[in-house]
Amino acid sequence: MCLFLSLFSLPAVAQVQVQKPPDKTRILFLLDASGSMFAEWGNSLRMDVAKNMLIGLVDSLRVDTNLEVALRVYGHQFHRRYQNCQDSKLEVGFASNNHDRIIGKLRQLQPSGVTPIAYSLEQTANDFPADPNYRNVVIILTDGIESCGGDPCAVSLALQEKNIFLKPFVIGLGMQENFEEEFSCVGQYFDAKNQNEFRQVLNKILKQSLETTTVSVELLDQAERRTETNVNVTFINNFTKAALYDFVHFRDAQGRPDSVIVDAVLSYDVVVNTIPPVVQRNVTFEGGKHNVLSIQAPQGSIVIKQPGYSEYADGVQALVRRKDRAEIINIQSLPRAEKYLVGTYDIEVLTLPKTYFNDVSVSQSKTTELNIPGPGLLNINFVKEGIGSLYQLNGQGRQRWIMDFDSKETRVTTAIQPGSYKLVFRAKDAFGSKFTEVKEIRIQTGSTANIKFF
Repeated sequence: MCLFLSLFSLPAVAQVQVQKPPDKTRILFLLDASGSMFAEWGNSLRMDVAKNMLIGLVDSLRVDTNLEVALRVYGHQFHRRYQNCQDSKLEVGFASNNHDRIIGKLRQLQPSGVTPIAYSLEQTANDFPADPNYRNVVIILTDGIESCGGDPCAVSLALQEKNIFLKPFVIGLGMQENFEEEFSCVGQYFDAKNQNEFRQVLNKILKQSLETTTVSVELLDQAERRTETNVNVTFINNFTKAALYDFVHFRDAQGRPDSVIVDAVLSYDVVVNTIPPVVQRNVTFEGGKHNVLSIQAPQGSIVIKQPGYSEYADGVQALVRRKDRAEIINIQSLPRAEKYLVGTYDIEVLTLPKTYFNDVSVSQSKTTELNIPGPGLLNINFVKEGIGSLYQLNGQGRQRWIMDFDSKETRVTTAIQPGSYKLVFRAKDAFGSKFTEVKEIRIQTGSTANIKFF
């Protein structure tokens, strides 16, 4: 028993999550070998250009010990007249030192069939061994769009959401039409119009996939000075909407932000978690380089002060909205100061009755102070159970409902803001509305008012 208690009385220690891409990478080349790859491209056939370019690329990747490659091909086993929409095969799987096997297989390929891109993408789920120490990349090389009625976009998104692979690269080989719209939902699309562009695209993709990429986020104030800091910045996968990295912004003694490592394969929605947040969408970073992302996030502060706020049983909170908008962007507790983006806000303070501040202006690096009179205390003794309500009087004969009392309570004590009020009550056992009692009372800051209903 003593051992059991000692084990389970240890303090819990949260694990620090390493927020960087894995050091090792797997790249799957998904090559189109459909009949259309027989078309001429410059002085050669598209298929020959693709094969020769990949052979040279695969050969050059031997030296990278943190990289494994594989080859899946579609449209090469059955002639197009058979319309075989499952013509896709992992020709060479992931393994160390498999480069010669891939090169040998590339040399043998002859284009023949249809273009089952969606089916082939779906099959890649079985091509990548499960290993969290690797990041998985797919490079699709094709000269045409899906020809088997599949939905490559839906397949790509589903597999990315399952973390099978990162956002794929799609290279269009000498296409007569621009199919960017069809492929942009599959992954990052590159249109290689000629062999030179093809080479450049492959080199760029390798830099994006394999080289370390760093980012500094510059948070700018209203004058675009680099002064804002100490706010969490979230990098969200623009494709799957999954949050990938969170970094609390930091500046050193010289005011320089630090650098973070990100995966350049992906595009991001970068969220600066100010109140309200600032979002920069579909941000891409250049692989193998240090990138600087500047985002304007000017802030000031709001503080709400009220003497005696602790008289309210649960303290006092304020609902903060952007001007003329219904959405609550923050619930601020008194007397804490909170930072907000420079702008105009409407504030509803949950005193009794509620206190409203409209058109509250927040300026750069300044604190806007709002002051509320301190409450008094109201003690009500009902003696009997009954039906009662509290109203605020505005001095012109008008009244505003504030609250109803619990019919089972016979004693109520509550903090309440200074002002004039009316209490209306009838005991449950009273036979008729003529037994309704009405009493008026004035509340002052720091004072206690007592009322009794018989």
